[in-house]
Amino acid sequence: MMAQYLTLKEEAGDCLLFYRMGDFFELFFDDARVASACLDIALTARGEHDGDKVPMCGVPVHSATAYLQRLIKAGHRVAIAEQTESPEAARKARGSKALVNRAIVRVVTAGTLTEEALLDARTDNWCVAIGEAAGAVALAAADVSTGRFQVITLSPDAVPAELARLAAAEVVACDAGAFAAAATTLRPRAEFDSNAGEARLKRQFGVATLDGFGQFGRAELAAAGGLVAYLDHTAKGALPFLRPPVLHRAAGTMAIDAATRESLELTCTTGGQRKGSLLDAVDRTVTGAGARLLAADLGAPLMDRAAIDARLDLVQWLHDDGAMRERLRASLKAMPDIGRALGRLAAGRGSPRDLGQLRDGLDGAWHLGERLGDGGPALLAELAPALRGHGALIDLLRRALVPSPPIEASAGGYIAAGYDLALDDLRDAGAGGRRAIAALEAEMRSVTGIAALKVRHNNVLGYHVEVPARAADALMKPDSGFTHRQTLAGVVRFNTPALHEVAVKVSQAGAHALAAEAAHLEELTATALADRERIAATADALARLDVAAALAERAAEGGWARPALVDHACFEIVGGRHPVVEAAVAKAGERFVANDCRLSESSRLWLVTGPNMGGKSTFLRQNALIAVLAQAGSFVPATEATLGLVDRLFSRVGASDNLARGRSTFMVEMVETAAILAQATPRSFVILDEVGRGTSTYDGLAIAWAVVEAIHEDNRCRCLFATHYHELTRLAERCDALSLHHVRAREWKGDLVLLHEVADGPADRSYGLAVARLAGMAPQTVARAKAVLAKLEAGRAKTGGIAAGLDDLPLFAAAREVEEPAPDPLRQMVEALDVDALTPREALDTLYRMKGIVRKG
Repeated sequence: MMAQYLTLKEEAGDCLLFYRMGDFFELFFDDARVASACLDIALTARGEHDGDKVPMCGVPVHSATAYLQRLIKAGHRVAIAEQTESPEAARKARGSKALVNRAIVRVVTAGTLTEEALLDARTDNWCVAIGEAAGAVALAAADVSTGRFQVITLSPDAVPAELARLAAAEVVACDAGAFAAAATTLRPRAEFDSNAGEARLKRQFGVATLDGFGQFGRAELAAAGGLVAYLDHTAKGALPFLRPPVLHRAAGTMAIDAATRESLELTCTTGGQRKGSLLDAVDRTVTGAGARLLAADLGAPLMDRAAIDARLDLVQWLHDDGAMRERLRASLKAMPDIGRALGRLAAGRGSPRDLGQLRDGLDGAWHLGERLGDGGPALLAELAPALRGHGALIDLLRRALVPSPPIEASAGGYIAAGYDLALDDLRDAGAGGRRAIAALEAEMRSVTGIAALKVRHNNVLGYHVEVPARAADALMKPDSGFTHRQTLAGVVRFNTPALHEVAVKVSQAGAHALAAEAAHLEELTATALADRERIAATADALARLDVAAALAERAAEGGWARPALVDHACFEIVGGRHPVVEAAVAKAGERFVANDCRLSESSRLWLVTGPNMGGKSTFLRQNALIAVLAQAGSFVPATEATLGLVDRLFSRVGASDNLARGRSTFMVEMVETAAILAQATPRSFVILDEVGRGTSTYDGLAIAWAVVEAIHEDNRCRCLFATHYHELTRLAERCDALSLHHVRAREWKGDLVLLHEVADGPADRSYGLAVARLAGMAPQTVARAKAVLAKLEAGRAKTGGIAAGLDDLPLFAAAREVEEPAPDPLRQMVEALDVDALTPREALDTLYRMKGIVRKG
C-alpha cells in the first residue's frame, strides 16, 4: 500500500494528497503534519517506513468538503486519490489479498472549484492564465463554476491592473515567462505554446477554425491554450464546462490600476472586507449571479457610450415603474442559481438537486419572460428571447423529478412516480417485501414468545433477527428453525430461510431500483447538457435583469440621478455625494453635505485646500466613484451629472508602507504619482491627495508644485488636487485651467466647526491646531504648538520663507516662553463640583455663589 501511496504522491507534486481508504481520506508524512495543523485534527503514527513510524491523519469522506474548504482557504492545493475498483473486484482479479487500485481523479485548487459549499455565491471565482508570444501579452480567464471564458488583449504594463480587476483566485503562468512572479501556479512552457493552444481550443469546442469566436493573436492563443491545459490537468481529463471564449480588448473598459482600486475600495475595503466598499453600498441584487455581475460591472466600467446608455435605459425603465420592479425582483429572488448548477453538472459533480434547480430556474425564467412581454428598452428586447424556450427540457424534468430532489443520489428517491413504470414496479416489489418482513417479524414474535424480537438490517449481515442474549437459548436449538449468525455483548443475531428469501427479493428490487434511477439521472443530465449554451445564456439574462433592477432600486432608495454622457471632456456634478459615507452618516442620524464639482476645459484642475477632517478626501473620492458608477451603467448619487467618458481613472489618496517590497510610504506615493504622470491622458480623471507630505517641507512643496504643473501642462486631464501647501495657490496666477477651492470651516468660541462644504477660493488657514485640539491633544501641547506657530509665521512675514525663524526657536519645554493664562475662578469652581452629591438646597446656593463671581469679574 505504501508503495502505491508514494507513487501517487509523486504524481501529486506539491499538492496535499487525500488517499481514499474505505470511509476516510488519509494523509501521510509531511502532508499529515501540514493538514493536522491547518485543520486542528489529531496527528497519529502507524506502521513503519524506512525504520520510522509513519505520521498520518484522516478526514471522513462524508464531511471532506468542509475540510477541503479550510485547506483551500489556507492556500493549499489538494489531489484526490479515489479507489477505481471495488474490493470485491480487486479480490476477484488478483486474489484475496489484492490491493485496490487507486488513481488521482481530481486536483482541487482555488481557481477550479465548483462545489456550492466551497464558493461564495456572490463572487466570481476566476482562474487566470498569462500568455506571452512575440512580445505581446494576453490573459485568459475562466470561472468553471459557470463556464464563463474570456480572453483579454492588453499591453504588458496593464497586466497588474487587469489581475487586480479580476481578483483571480488562481493565476497560472509559464515557469520561464516574464510574469512568473505574479503567478500562484507555474506550468511548463510547452503548455503555453500558441500553436498547441490553437489546436487545444479547436478540440475543446469541436471546430475547424476559431474565426467564429474572434481574431486571436499568438499571445491570446498561448493564454487560452495554457488555461485549458491547466484545467485539464486539474480535472484529470474530465474538463469542466467552458463556454466559447469571448475576446475582450482592455481598451474597451475604463483602465483602473491596482492602487486606485484599493484606495477607492471598489469591491472590497483595504482590509479585504466587502462591508464598507462601493459594491456593498450599491448592491441590492437578490441573486448570486446578479451580485457577481454587478461586481464585474463596477470593476470594469465601459468606454462604449451606446452600451452604457443601453444599460441606463433599462435601469431608467425599472426605476420609473416601481410596481414592475417589485414584481421582477420577487420573481428573481425565488429562482435558483442555474449557472452554477449547470457548472456542477457539466463537471460531473452534479446532483439531482442541480437538475431540480435547472427545472425551477428555467421555468421561472419562462414565466418572467411572459410577464415582461416584448416592449420596453432595447436591452430588454435583447434579453427577452433568452428567457423563453427550454419548454421540452422543463417538461421532461418536471415529469422525471420529484418536487424537491435530494443532494445525494446514492439513496435514490429522486425520480418521480409515473415517469418509469418498470421503476415503479421495482419500488412496489421493495415496498411489498418490506411489508412481508414486518409481517414475518410479528409472526416470529408470536411463535417464539419473545416480545423483544426484532428484524434489523446492516451492511454486513443484511436483514437478520435480533433478540436479547437472555432469550437466545431457545433459538440456538437445532430444531428452532433459526441459524446463529453473530453474538454481541447484549444481543444475539440469527437468520431464517423465510427471512432470507424475502430479504433477497427486497435487496434485489432495491438495487435494481437504484440502478434504474442512476441511469435516468445520467440520461437527464446528458439531455440538459446538450442545451447548455442556451441555458447559460438564460442565466446571463437573469443576472443582467437582476443588476438593472437592483440599480433602479438603489437609485429610488437614495434619490440618485441618471448621468448624461457627452463626448467632450467635462465633469459637471450638482449635489454629489459619497455613497458609502452617506450611508454611514445616515446610520448615525446625521445628514451628508452634498457638493458640486464642475470641471471643464477652462477649469479642469481644482486645487482644494482646507483643514484635515474637513472633507477633502471624501470630496475627491466621491467624484471618482461617480465616474465609475456612471460608466458601469448606474445612476449616481447626485442631483444632476454630466460627464465626458473617462478612459483612465487614477487615485493617489493615502499610502502605506510596502515593507515586503522594500518601499516606504513616501516611496509608494512617488511610484503611484509617477505612474499617473506617465499614463494619464486628456480624457483621464485623476484625484491626488496631499502629494509630497511624506518628506521634508521644502522637498514636499517642490514635488507637489512640479506635479501640479505637469498635470496642467502635459497631461491636461481632469484633476482634483487636495493639499495643505497653501503656497501652491500662487499657481492660479500662471495656470489658466487651475481654479482654487476650499472646504469651509469656522471657529466658534474656541471650537472648530467643520462645515464639509466646498467653496470657491483658497482656505484662509489650515486650522491644524484646532483639529489637534478636537482630536483630544493635551492643552499644554496645543499651547506650545501655538507659540511655535506664532514664531514661524513671524519669521515668514519678515523673510517670505516658509521655514524662516527656526534658528531662533528655543528647544524643548525647559526653554519655553509661554505665558500661562490667568486662572478662571468660575471654571475652577465648576470643575470642583461633585454634581451627583449636591442636594437641591446646595445646588441653589452654588448658583448664587457663581452669580456673585460673575458680578465681581
